[in-house]
Amino acid sequence: MAEFSKLRLGVAYHSNRILHHVREDMKNIINGNMNTVVHMYTHNDMMRHKKVMRDIVSLSEDLGLEVWVDNWGIDGGPGDKGYFVSIHPTERMIFSDGTPHPFKPCYNSELFFDFTKTWIEHVREAGGKTIFWDEPHLAGDADNFACCCPTCQKLFAERFGKPMPTEMTPEVVEFRTWSVVNYFRRATAYARACGIINTVCVMFSPSHGISLDNLDRLAAIDTLENIGCDPYWVGSYSGHEVYQYVYERTKKNIDFCEKYKKDHNVWIQCYDTPHGHEDEIILAAEAAYDAGARTILGWSYRAGESNDYQAQKPELAWRATCEAMRRLRDRHMDEELAIARAQYRK
Repeated sequence: MAEFSKLRLGVAYHSNRILHHVREDMKNIINGNMNTVVHMYTHNDMMRHKKVMRDIVSLSEDLGLEVWVDNWGIDGGPGDKGYFVSIHPTERMIFSDGTPHPFKPCYNSELFFDFTKTWIEHVREAGGKTIFWDEPHLAGDADNFACCCPTCQKLFAERFGKPMPTEMTPEVVEFRTWSVVNYFRRATAYARACGIINTVCVMFSPSHGISLDNLDRLAAIDTLENIGCDPYWVGSYSGHEVYQYVYERTKKNIDFCEKYKKDHNVWIQCYDTPHGHEDEIILAAEAAYDAGARTILGWSYRAGESNDYQAQKPELAWRATCEAMRRLRDRHMDEELAIARAQYRK
């Protein structure tokens, strides 16, 4: 007997910590044909909302939602600016021109890793069962990259037997990839030891330290169970080409995860949507499903209405998001029914 295939549909949720409103919003997510919510757990939450975050996770699960917890802003990006470097200014990333990053810490900082462990412990205490490591990346580009702090320069010299250059050489590319992978090898191992599942979403760009060419380095981490991508299109694609773009990026992600026996997650852009383009959300969701994705998540709740990057008409974009999820849920159920009927009639 074939196993019933799970379809995970969800949305990212943040910017509200009032439990009454959270409860109503979670019901709204469920009524939007979703079964998963990704809650942010920021540095500010660590200091001000520890009990509230425990209540938010609990009430979400009590309503039947699967909960993922996002490290939104704890490393100074993506998302809200973290407070870590304001407390430890010597631990920030340094660009190759010597300029310090205004808010992002170095992945090779031991103080930052200790802070990461503390954050993981907060997630555990809140009842979080899955961590979503959101878009890990190094700052800068090929002309002015990070990180070149004293710690990174020392580690580079130890690995390659020479000073770190200020140009993007193959050794620098390798070191930057190692820096990201080494941090997540340690962080995911600590989370696993705390009984937590690890998922990640990466931006496929060489300038960020992780690309399709070296994604196998992340896949080799056995404490990282799920690898995803976010093929966002607004500003670069529109109309029917949205389908092709999302399909191709999703297919690469799915093929990669199947190769390394990892689960996957794919994100649909439900924010910054120009008015008149809301139905592209439906096109993108269908493309992701057609490419094989069965964990499809939208960024973010009510089309980013609580952020400056909200859709131009959040109500319409949210309606399109819920319609996209309904269509996927119906498709998936029809496919599962067809399988069940075929087996029964044998």
